Amino acid sequence: MIETRTPDVDGLGEVVDVLRAWQDDAAPLQLHPGDVGWFWRFGAPATAVALRTWRRDGRVVAVGLLDGPDLLRLAIAPDQLHDDELALRLADDATRPERGVLGEGGASVEAPAGARVDAHLAAAGWRVDERWALLRRDLAVPVEEPGVRVREVGPSEAGAWAETLRSSFGGTRAAPERWHALATGLPYADAHCLVLHDGPPVDGPLVGGPSDGEAADAGLAPAVAVIGVWSAGPGRPGLIEPMGVHADHRGRGLGRAVTLAGLAALRELGASSALVATPASNVGGVATYVAAGFTHLPERFDRRRQVG
Repeated sequence: MIETRTPDVDGLGEVVDVLRAWQDDAAPLQLHPGDVGWFWRFGAPATAVALRTWRRDGRVVAVGLLDGPDLLRLAIAPDQLHDDELALRLADDATRPERGVLGEGGASVEAPAGARVDAHLAAAGWRVDERWALLRRDLAVPVEEPGVRVREVGPSEAGAWAETLRSSFGGTRAAPERWHALATGLPYADAHCLVLHDGPPVDGPLVGGPSDGEAADAGLAPAVAVIGVWSAGPGRPGLIEPMGVHADHRGRGLGRAVTLAGLAALRELGASSALVATPASNVGGVATYVAAGFTHLPERFDRRRQVG
């Protein structure tokens, strides 16, 4: 028997641990503990409310994150990707609003490439929707020096992080308080948020260096790019989420530079590789990752339920 549940805040640790254990270079790219860590910027209670677990005989066999009211992002235990009973239950829960997963109207499901649930969604009338470029870079060998000023974000740099992120994505939801919230999340124990400052590199380590106060006293140049990197533990693939360049500083190779800095930080955390997913329509972003040594994995398509 399969049960669908919404965890409480005390159950978030179990969900994060399960997602960590499912990350494998031989498995399809799917919901990562870093995705939950990035969502944590809205706080632990909101993160718990947005999660769903599917259990069989007490074991968690699938996890879903409601990344907004109309998008369900799925992770499935690697040995259950082709299990028909689980796939049918996931598709039914996504399709039927009374199940408490997705509401009525238009909605999308993101599932691991090749998972059996895709066939059941298609049979229920869900259409192929947005194409995603999936990319991977192996971290077995050291990463090239980025040659830029990169520092780990601390409390006093949360404002610079938020402003750069807001400019990068043209949104208004980035705020210093969001960074403070995600930094309290369980996944952040295996993560780094980095900010790239304009100007030539300084002597000493690129990540770390002077304290935030010392940096301000020294007149550190403005922040021009940011990146968040999330490890799933030694020997497992890590995730980039997010990466962005300030709108006033594009076209200077800063996206590649901050990505290389993030890759170096992931390698120090013991990650076997780095993964990233971006809309296939984001041609510039894809080119940036390829320039930083990423190679393409097979594309993934969301499934979309149309209104009515």
